[in-house]
Formats: sequence, C-alpha cells, structure tokens
Amino acid sequence: MAQAYMTETGSDGSGPERRGPRLRRLLDKFRRRLAAWRGDRGIWRRGLILAALALILALVMLLHARIPNRIGNLGSLTETFLPWFGILIPVLLVLGFVRKSATALIAVLLPAIVWLNLFGGLLIDRTGAGGDLTVATHNVNAENPDPAGTARDVAASGADVVALEELKAGAVPTYEKALAPTYRYHSVQGTVGLWSKYPLTGIKPVDIKLGWTRAMRATVTTPNGQVAVYVAHLPSVRVKMKAGFTARQRDRSADALGEAIADEPLKRVVLLGDLNGTMNDRALNAVTSQMRSTQGAAGSGFGFSWPASFPMARIDQIMVRDIEPVTSWTLPETSSDHLPIAARVKVTATGS
Repeated sequence: MAQAYMTETGSDGSGPERRGPRLRRLLDKFRRRLAAWRGDRGIWRRGLILAALALILALVMLLHARIPNRIGNLGSLTETFLPWFGILIPVLLVLGFVRKSATALIAVLLPAIVWLNLFGGLLIDRTGAGGDLTVATHNVNAENPDPAGTARDVAASGADVVALEELKAGAVPTYEKALAPTYRYHSVQGTVGLWSKYPLTGIKPVDIKLGWTRAMRATVTTPNGQVAVYVAHLPSVRVKMKAGFTARQRDRSADALGEAIADEPLKRVVLLGDLNGTMNDRALNAVTSQMRSTQGAAGSGFGFSWPASFPMARIDQIMVRDIEPVTSWTLPETSSDHLPIAARVKVTATGS
C-alpha cells in the first residue's frame, strides 16, 4: 500500500528566512515613526519637564562635590550612591520616547555624558597579570554564625596577607585556629586582625579617635621588601530621617587614619579595611588623597561589597601607596553581611 508523504515548505522557526523580513518590518516601522515625528510641530515643545529633570541630574553628578554637608551630610550621602544615579538615564530616555519629545531626548545626552565621564572607566576590564603579593580584607560581622567557615573561605582566596574586621572577642580563637594552617604570623588588636604568610614586625594599634581599638599597623617583610600594612574599621554611618547621613564620628576617624598614614616612615603602604565610605566620599579625602584604590586602578566593574545580599556600594577598600596594583576583585559571599575583597599588587614596582 502506497503512502503519501507531505513535506512542509513553510517554517515557523527563527531561521534567517524569518529574521530577515522581521528586521525589515521593524526598520520600516522605525522609519515611519521618524517621518511622523518630522511632521509633528510639537516635538520640540513637549517634554520640557523631562528635559529639566535631565539637566538637574547632570548638574547633581557634575557638581556633587559642591553639595554641602552642613545639612545631614547630604553631599557624602549623594557621593556614596553616585554610580546608581545612572539608572535614571534610561528611565528618562524611555519617557522621552513615550512623550515623542526631541527636546527631552537631546537633554538626556547631558547626564549620560557626565556619568560616562565619571564612571565609564570602571566598565572597562583593567585587570592584569603578574604581581608578587596578594592581599584580602573582610568585615566578618560580629554576629557571624560560621566564623570558621568564613575564615576558610577567605584563606581559600590564596591571599598572602589577610585583614579581618569586626572581630568579636569570643570568636577570635575560632578564626585563629581556622587560619593557623595557612598563616604562620598574625596579630589581633582590638576588633581588627592581620594574618600573614610573611613575618610581622612593628605591630601596634592606631588611634583613630574612638576610645577603643579598631585600627592597627604592622610591617610585613615580603620577599621583595618591607611593606607597612594598615587595617582599619572606621565607625559606621546611619541614614536617619531627621538627622540625615550621620557620619561625624566616621569623618573624624578618617582624618586620624589619614594623619597616621601620612606619618608612616615606610614608603610602601597597603591599607585594608572597612572604611564605611566610598572612594567618591569627600569625607575620606585625608586617606584617598594619598592612596590609590586597587579596584579603580586594576579592577573590573564597581566591585561593590555591601550589603552582601545585594551589593550597592564599595565601602570595603584596598588602597596602596608606592605599590603598583595589578588586579582587584570581589570574593564569593560568606556568612557575613559584607563581601570579602582581594587584590594582587606588585611590591617591586617602586618604593624602598
């Protein structure tokens, strides 16, 4: 019995024969809309409010350093979350298309240019190869439910030197035991600690005007020379409805830390810690003006570290002086509310 077979000649897939006509239809639709816009006399009059908002956004980002801190530390609050202002740009762009406003669409170019000028470089992968010293830092959270696991996670990064902040006195022995197989040398001063594969000397607490110890300094003798390593945990800041961005104590501690680093006799310096502020925050100028961020110099992306569940800001920092950053990255999440961060640097680049 003969059977007839029917061959389907049509295609409901997404092959080239379907994509071609679909693309042409989209282009034709776009051309028709442009033609309609050209004949629309209100294209320049609509969207003036959107254009004004775009201009204000551009000015806020461009002149963020001029926003005063006298009222609720508004300037520092703006600078902490400054990269996120870029989210408003596509919103304004879409609204400009919806309103069919050429004025609004052109105005949106202003904040886009300002944002790219401020942060466009961070979108480029600047990581390199080489280096001779790997460092890491982590605010482990005083209420960490798994200090041993957190310590093992940080040690697994391969770092030669590790700084930990927010060490609870009762948990210190757990961290010491977990890190002992990897790090022969260590010191805990107050609530901060430093673990190293290389000898530590010149260990001392650093007074950051708090009344208790949340910063320390040590000399790490690496195979390529001595490096002064500072570990710091600056006071927390709070955003309050009535008081604004309360950071006065943090700002005083930042100034004291900056003075200590400026007085450091060794040229080569590494700062590791939770500074409770970003590199854009003017309140940290005493520190940031004399050091380089490894993330800014040799990272990929923004390197946000807090909060760990949805990182929105890089308040944990690795900074160097007279040392060349090679690469910088964020480590996987631990049981803390911060992400650990790490960097590879070249100690032999400069300094003595």
